[in-house]
Amino acid sequence: MKKWIYLFKRTGGNKLHDDEIIDIILENRGLVNKEEKKGFLEPELQDIDFKNLGIDYKEIEKAIGRIKKAISQKESIIVYTDYDADGVCGGAIVWEALYSLGASVLPYIPDRVKEGYGLSKFGIESVKKKFNTDLIITVDHGITANDKVNYANKLGIETIILDHHSKPKKVPRATAIIHTTQLSAGALSLVFVDHLLNKLKAKKEKYHYFKKNLDLAAISTIADMIPLKGPNRIIVKHGLDRINNTSRIGLTALIGSTGLMQRNIGIYEVGHVLAPRINAMGRITHAIDALRLLCTKDTNRAKCLADKLRDVNKQRQLLTDDIYNEAIKEVRELFISSNGKIDKLIFISSKTYNEGIIGLVAGKLVDAFYRPVVVVSVGEEYSKGSARSVVGFNIIEKIRKTSYLLEDAGGHPMAAGFSLKTKNLKELKNRLINLTNKELTDEYLTKTLTVDLELNIDEISQILYRKITKLEPFGIGNPIPVFSSKNIKIISTRKVGKDGKHLKLSLVQADKGQIYNQIGRNDHIVDAIGFGMGDLYDKMLSNQIVDLAYTLNENIWNNRKILQLKLIDVKILT
Repeated sequence: MKKWIYLFKRTGGNKLHDDEIIDIILENRGLVNKEEKKGFLEPELQDIDFKNLGIDYKEIEKAIGRIKKAISQKESIIVYTDYDADGVCGGAIVWEALYSLGASVLPYIPDRVKEGYGLSKFGIESVKKKFNTDLIITVDHGITANDKVNYANKLGIETIILDHHSKPKKVPRATAIIHTTQLSAGALSLVFVDHLLNKLKAKKEKYHYFKKNLDLAAISTIADMIPLKGPNRIIVKHGLDRINNTSRIGLTALIGSTGLMQRNIGIYEVGHVLAPRINAMGRITHAIDALRLLCTKDTNRAKCLADKLRDVNKQRQLLTDDIYNEAIKEVRELFISSNGKIDKLIFISSKTYNEGIIGLVAGKLVDAFYRPVVVVSVGEEYSKGSARSVVGFNIIEKIRKTSYLLEDAGGHPMAAGFSLKTKNLKELKNRLINLTNKELTDEYLTKTLTVDLELNIDEISQILYRKITKLEPFGIGNPIPVFSSKNIKIISTRKVGKDGKHLKLSLVQADKGQIYNQIGRNDHIVDAIGFGMGDLYDKMLSNQIVDLAYTLNENIWNNRKILQLKLIDVKILT
């Protein structure tokens, strides 16, 4: 059971109308005046304010000038991108734009195991030797690569950095640094390319390219869990439209390989089905085939590549389960050996942990134990770690306090990665645990549920649900509205799904004075589904009184649309 935190505290017993409820939800998201609300409900591409993204446009001009020179002198350009979905999508956007301009350009994605994250001496030497590279454009990394950029400079390679990770005090000596933390790397790439093509292509072609690549910008934004506010909301809303009507052969093949062709592709489908397949390539094999899939113009090749992504993702799922089971066993042993007084940060390491999977395992452990987690894949000389945090605790900040022990580190407040010499591992563990025990207060270790407002059952309707869907897309920064209803009487309960894992309920608002009364003909009865709540069956029988937290959901059965509550949390009262 979670602690419920209300964004709007209801006073009085007057019934709320649909528009009042929508207004409260919008104000809960910081939208107060009519213009803000209108812009949120009707996001248009022309409303994106590029000037307020924190990007230094002088740096964009420098980058455009250098690229123009490279094209005119037929210099070799490498788009050196990260191996996750954000980097792959951003790299595809930049590579396609430069290719359309006639540049001599190739994509390069490092091997996670052999080269690690971002620029490496091996990678820089490799592209210099193979392609006599004159210019590297990094996508989704580079902002902390001071030594590597210096090394590239020594080899006669200039660097343009496109990155959205937290900026350190000292930045690399690159030709240009295009940076903001407000966008994904894919969306930042789209903004940069928009300016590049504005200078070097006809306006009509430029606008076509911007719209065409909203699909990849949306995937990158969702995959990297960027808050869906302002320009990100606009990019994702229009990007999802683009995905559902895509002309991109590779994306069509990817969707087809997932069995989603007949479904509307939304945030969930991108974040939990499409993006993981792109990510799996960089985790298990090599991400270059994911980029090839997104850029190919050949239908047969697209199908083969999409099938490969499907198969590799299945392999990734099996590996994740194996390592998670091993990790959770180790954590439980820690609990037992410490009599339940475990440190506020979980730090586990093993030679058997696949470094491509440790981030996923860390995230699952946070879900299970709700405290910051560091998982390390131990090597002979060097080790690699991945960290995930809880809301309110900046994990990359804490990791950077141990920089004297690390070879490299980067990330965000909620997720980070690092590498170090294995001999420093024990000291790093002690240092991070001590920092966390000292600075993380117990209140951040309690799972909370943010509730928009309390509703009475009779305020729930199909009309309200339809109006709530106008607030889509939902995601980080614009969560799906969560409601609570108190003093709810269960009319009936039954187990559904495989092995009875889920609960199906019928509910009614109980009369506070006579909660066990028979149901009247005017009582408003609603259905509810509790996924994964089958274990609560014996506690949620007929006439039980409960408080519920839920979202509104539409169940389609036999071509009928039935409104239901999708339960998130339950407080059993009697």
